[in-house]
Amino acid sequence: MSTTAKAHGMDGTLVEADWPPLTLAEVRALLVDFPNCGEAIEILSVSPRPFSAASLVAMRTGRVFIKRHHRTVRDREGLLEEHRFMKHLREYGAPVPRIFADASGETAMERGEWTYEVHEAPAGVDIYEDALSWTPFRSTAHARSAGEALARLHLAAQGFDAPRRKTQPLVAGFTIFVADDPGAAMEGYLAARPALAHATVTRESCDEALELLAPFHAELVPLLPALKPLWTHNDLHASNLLWSDASDDAQAVAIIDFGLADRTNAVHDLAQAIERNIVEWLELMQDSAHGKDVPLHIDHLYALLDGYEQVLPLTDAEAAALAPMTALCHAEFALTEADYFIGVLHSEDEARVALIDYLAGHAHWFRGAGGKALLEAIRRWAGTRKRQSPGVRQ
Repeated sequence: MSTTAKAHGMDGTLVEADWPPLTLAEVRALLVDFPNCGEAIEILSVSPRPFSAASLVAMRTGRVFIKRHHRTVRDREGLLEEHRFMKHLREYGAPVPRIFADASGETAMERGEWTYEVHEAPAGVDIYEDALSWTPFRSTAHARSAGEALARLHLAAQGFDAPRRKTQPLVAGFTIFVADDPGAAMEGYLAARPALAHATVTRESCDEALELLAPFHAELVPLLPALKPLWTHNDLHASNLLWSDASDDAQAVAIIDFGLADRTNAVHDLAQAIERNIVEWLELMQDSAHGKDVPLHIDHLYALLDGYEQVLPLTDAEAAALAPMTALCHAEFALTEADYFIGVLHSEDEARVALIDYLAGHAHWFRGAGGKALLEAIRRWAGTRKRQSPGVRQ
């Protein structure tokens, strides 16, 4: 393990990376099988994202972006699930990077304990390169453009009918609170992930979250039939977008990092974007006793929603579902993170953060003054937005 590579820690600090960084020799050996890439000459950057090793690499013919996953996180088939979705999106006009294939046509390469993928380096400025998932937008213009980009992705995703992804770490699905009985669905979720199920902290945090989130599930249940299944990104925060320039008026020009993608629905994905960008959760991590004081960016919320609806208006039922979905959507991401920490890294300490601070802690926040303020803002928007003509969403 590298002593120099740093990654984003659970509390927002930089910590020693879980995975060793890519080396130039490693990259060169991989790219021998890519006739269109040429020779790697320099590693330009080392990503601080914690769940894989990734770098922008200079070639004699341009640049590529290479990610290396441990096979317990992404094996070949797990990665191909993402690649098939991205290929569909590109074919229907979504601004996502092209994935390079080797001489045999393979886009997910297994080498020993690792799985690799090679992406084009899309045009655009990575102005949030060092930002954490819960870092707010720099401007309302950025928030509005992000909403537009997400809506265009949802339009492109229509017609991609692959089933939900197989069980694996770090996939943000929507299987627990879509069920009539979330408790039974939670049991099924844990049974499929025995390392997580057997961790001492898991049961208490799950039971606590189910109790706290029950009112939001009850609010969502009658609206669920209106939420059509759709493959979604599930992690649209500002640093998963590339931008036209570095100004506060920049436009989103590319969407990256489809690791959490799965078959959920458009409202779930939009709720994830709200949860990722509008609430400064790291403030709650530092002072959990003052949840009402966690900064909310309501101006960014309305800009994000306005941008989305300029491209793809929500139905009235979808708009009504957005508030309870925002309270619920973090649950499976927290669980899948905990599964990664327990099952892959064997770190119960980090799993406790995901379960106690994320899963149960965020559920507590949504039941308190801060959460009520955010959800009431979403409900006001849903009640006062201009009604769209029926049949806009296909």
